[in-house]
Amino acid sequence: MIYEIADKAKRAVENECDSYEIYIDESRLIELDSKQDELNFAKEEIEQGVGIRVIKDNKVGFAFTSNLDKIAETGMQAIENTKLNKKDENYAFAEVEKVSDVKKVYDNKFNDLDLNESVEFLKNVITTATDSGCEVTGSGFSASEGRSLILNSNGVSIEDEGTGFGVSLSVTIQKDGKIATAYNSQASRFFDLDGEKLANEVCNLAKSSLDTKPIETNDYDVVLDYYAATGLLQTFISAFNGENVMRGRSILNGKIGSEIANPTLSIIDNPLLEKGMYTAKCDGEGSASQKTDLIKDGVLNSFIYDIYTANKAGLKTTSNGYRGSYLTTPMINPTNLEFKFSEMRNLDEINNGVLTTSVLGAHTANPISGDFSVEASNAFKIENGELTDPINKAMISGNIFEIMKKVEGLNSEIKQYGPYIIPKLLVHDLRVVGQN
Repeated sequence: MIYEIADKAKRAVENECDSYEIYIDESRLIELDSKQDELNFAKEEIEQGVGIRVIKDNKVGFAFTSNLDKIAETGMQAIENTKLNKKDENYAFAEVEKVSDVKKVYDNKFNDLDLNESVEFLKNVITTATDSGCEVTGSGFSASEGRSLILNSNGVSIEDEGTGFGVSLSVTIQKDGKIATAYNSQASRFFDLDGEKLANEVCNLAKSSLDTKPIETNDYDVVLDYYAATGLLQTFISAFNGENVMRGRSILNGKIGSEIANPTLSIIDNPLLEKGMYTAKCDGEGSASQKTDLIKDGVLNSFIYDIYTANKAGLKTTSNGYRGSYLTTPMINPTNLEFKFSEMRNLDEINNGVLTTSVLGAHTANPISGDFSVEASNAFKIENGELTDPINKAMISGNIFEIMKKVEGLNSEIKQYGPYIIPKLLVHDLRVVGQN
């Protein structure tokens, strides 16, 4: 069926343009949400659609549809839309390359999963949390399957598929007039989520955060737990976006070959990672997936590009033209970002520090300078290598680009949150402003 759709789109445009690209997306989704401990939203849907891009006279045009009876009209609309754009010789579509196999991205359990089983899974998470003495303020579960086909006039034809599962939970707890909240989530390519473990961890975090103590304003060794780390890393990684570099919106412009991070750190953009959440045979343009060393032993090695931006820079795409669905054109995004440290530190090496589970306000960081000031959430003192008192509200401020020059990995489980595959991170001499 998917190839019949592609053939129909091809016939509609191949004689009317200089080159074309056809992207077909099929998805099945189960999604649940609760408000407090009651399920208030559930849906199960199937979606299919096609996006068509064409180049004519060095102008690009795009159109999409979910009405498979209107593929020919959509193709003609894409051609018509070229008239709205300016000529640009940098527009191009992917060339044929060797495509690598990807592993552990599809779970056959999805085919047997139904709405009732999904509801039972989420109810069990909620029950586990409430039985532990916490009040559930929100939770969610999702399971999805996606298939795509991308082909173009250069001979590219790549079919891909994958599944994804996720669960999230937020809770609150009150005791002796004091209140604390906590949140966490899990995501996997496989239905191997441990909902009970998540519920117990979130509830224990809330309980541990109840009896807070003030902290003196000072510079501390700060451990960024996974959510805290990913919140701040968004600003850092945006500086690797080839478009930001070319537009002068990246502080890393002109620093290829310079040391910008701790020499113990390497960062790899790896769309071929086994079981990675963003693993795929190719990107959203049909460029064969490839690993890209962004940082190697602390040294800036590469930015990330899609075809258009790479052509403008006189470079080759790094296969980072990400496409969310048939509704959109590709845009530059990272895939699976592996943070690899050649050396790791232990918690017992920290005599006077702070651990923060998450941060609030990371989106307010200056995207160019990297300056930030965020509120620490579910934070704890570290004294003589052990977590002790939970901390009253405290602000953490610094500069993400300066932080990365001295960041270290903490011996901990490696987890993937969004594109980030990281241990807990340790930053020395970070300013913590205490609040009573």
